[in-house]
Amino acid sequence: MTWNGKDVPPELRELPAGRYVVEAAEDEAPALTPEEEAGIEAALESYRQGRVVDSKRTREIIDAALGR
Repeated sequence: MTWNGKDVPPELRELPAGRYVVEAAEDEAPALTPEEEAGIEAALESYRQGRVVDSKRTREIIDAALGR
């Protein structure tokens, strides 16, 4: 989003109540490595094939991996 430094942008108004971190972004995103590009492509292909996990299950998987 682009912010004029004064008015609350519509993108923020649409968010649910909660705590958020806002960080300034550079004009250009850093270049991805070939490995990062391949990882994104693999993830998108998995998504297209319907191999997805909902957020609740994702949290369970991460919590289990972290021993929580």
